[in-house]
Amino acid sequence: MYLLGDIPKKGAVRFPEQEAIVFEKERLTFKQLNQRVNRFANALHNLGYKKGQRLAVLSENTHKFMEIYFAAAKLGMSVTPLNFRLSDAEIEYIISDSESICLIAGNGYEDRILAMKDRLSCIKDMIMMDNKGKESLFYDDLILDATDSEPGISVDENDMIVLMYTGGTTGRPKGVMMSHRNLMTAFISMGLTMEFNSRDVTCFILPLFHVSFWPAMTLLLTGGKVVISRKPDVKEILTLISIEKCTHINTVPTIYNWLLRAPDIDQYDLSSLKSMSYAGSPMPREILKKCISKFGLVFEQAYGSTEALGVTFFPAKDHAFGGEQSKRLVSAGKEMLCADVRVVDENDVPVKSGEIGEVVVCGKHVMMGYWKNSELTEETVVNGWHHMGDMAYQDEEGYLFLVDRKADMIITGGENVYPKETEDVLYEHPAVMECAVVSAPDEKWGERVQAVVILIKGMSVTQKELIAHCKKNLAGYKCPKIIEIWDELPKTAVGKILRKDVKASFWKGSARSIR
Repeated sequence: MYLLGDIPKKGAVRFPEQEAIVFEKERLTFKQLNQRVNRFANALHNLGYKKGQRLAVLSENTHKFMEIYFAAAKLGMSVTPLNFRLSDAEIEYIISDSESICLIAGNGYEDRILAMKDRLSCIKDMIMMDNKGKESLFYDDLILDATDSEPGISVDENDMIVLMYTGGTTGRPKGVMMSHRNLMTAFISMGLTMEFNSRDVTCFILPLFHVSFWPAMTLLLTGGKVVISRKPDVKEILTLISIEKCTHINTVPTIYNWLLRAPDIDQYDLSSLKSMSYAGSPMPREILKKCISKFGLVFEQAYGSTEALGVTFFPAKDHAFGGEQSKRLVSAGKEMLCADVRVVDENDVPVKSGEIGEVVVCGKHVMMGYWKNSELTEETVVNGWHHMGDMAYQDEEGYLFLVDRKADMIITGGENVYPKETEDVLYEHPAVMECAVVSAPDEKWGERVQAVVILIKGMSVTQKELIAHCKKNLAGYKCPKIIEIWDELPKTAVGKILRKDVKASFWKGSARSIR
């Protein structure tokens, strides 16, 4: 089986002088990328690091972050990428729980990790990627003094390569163990499904600490080029696409909404784009329609999770709206090459076409399990089928339609309400830019449908008008009882709206806890 470390190794043979990565002022060919990867891998080996050990990385996007993934892969080590938006206490917990023995920091995070040093007894070395510092090693010095020969460590496809912690809706974050086989199965499937080749260029903007790193890995796998943005910024995204002639971009619905509203977007040449994929959360129907009208029929959806990357895919050709086909516009598509997908009831029995149940998936891309939590693994993966936690239904042709997260369902007066359906209607109102629908405590009904909206700058609307708009398009029990207008909504590092945080603000101090 192809291993993660084989991506730069094989690329150096197949496309030695072709550009592989562009990041700010750095431009690396596949040959140069592989040489740097080998140098860092050998530097780690010289420091005494061995197969089976773990290193943690706290950094924004950079070419060096990619090199670390590949170097660890060649040594048989695994990487624990850290979400830089977490608190110090959360980061320290993940480092300790993962039993990482090396901590690497990117630009701007040096002081933060040095302040943690005395509380991290597991850490042997701290390595600074970009700036030399006291009590630490420097990345550039390490690769300067190491050889660029292949490390020659025997690595198995079932060895863990990434230990990635999920955002955890309840309690502590969960460590998801991914093997080389898990990731490479997903990357190969994505590459074939999206028909990437050596002429493709992706504008990579989502964080490398997240499972959204798949386009970067997949493009390099197929010989394409990865243009890395340090973090999402509308102007930089548009500039990179225009200058580097990017053919692909993958991001979340929130960022596409930002791009739609960029006042100077028409000043940029975006004609090279042939694929604009979205993932992380379903695209609100109205935003998707506006995106297609603006950018063309180039939108594609990839559905998956940290535990199971690459579950279903909805191609651009199926995104047409108007006529009979428009009913599938909000579909998540059909199962990918690597995945078997079912929708099941609470007893794990497949439901009939059109009936709502939970999505389960089986395949070699499904995680190894949860780190040091066999009980949760057994609860989540039953008879080889991973429970996604998403409610959905399939039509007669196998198209999957996500209804909502199982944990987000609202039960009000005995009726089930899926927030996404209500949010889609709110997005149809011309004054609404963003929204979140959650449950809130209610003396009469137990729970009520509660909405929070962000208005488009310069526009105004009352709660009464928004509720009236919902009642024109939804059953009464699905309509928000109360709508609040906020200045902003909490979001994850990849731009997904954090419903759980919105929900918590309404349940705080309630005698009854959140479900």
